[in-house]
Amino acid sequence: MDLALAYGGKDSVTLSKARGDLEQVFRAAYPRVVAVAARVLGSRDEAEDVAQEVFLTFGRSDVPAGEALPWLSVAAAHTALNHIRTGKRRAGREQAARPHDAVVPDVADAVVASEERRRVRAALARLPRKQAVALVLRHSGLSYAEVAAALDLSPGSVGTTVRRAELALRKELTA
Repeated sequence: MDLALAYGGKDSVTLSKARGDLEQVFRAAYPRVVAVAARVLGSRDEAEDVAQEVFLTFGRSDVPAGEALPWLSVAAAHTALNHIRTGKRRAGREQAARPHDAVVPDVADAVVASEERRRVRAALARLPRKQAVALVLRHSGLSYAEVAAALDLSPGSVGTTVRRAELALRKELTA
């Protein structure tokens, strides 16, 4: 994706001037940032919106390019969790995207699946932030070392943090 497409004309020029490395970091990290946000949100469209916000913030930051991927991954998880917590934008998009005359083959299955995803996302939003982010990052495909670097944890504690997050998530879902 081109920066001009992601940010739209004028903003992309401003950001390019602010950080000479932005385009390179964007091209390298965009798929990972979208994947992390999509894991949290369950929507590629919303994940792309989150990615734009994250890269706008990164464009204004002084985070070194060498530390960009962990920083961007954590920022994507945090921003996506914030979107779940507020829920306003997400609800509006879902309503607008829902065709009024769409035929769903099995309405009961669709309702159950949708409700289950909503419950998991709500439970995830209630977890302690570090646990939620560790869980999202690990299940988004980051290695233990990458999660450790992103969250400033020791690599040995990532597994424990993720296991605790999984247990807390299960507890939230059964409560």
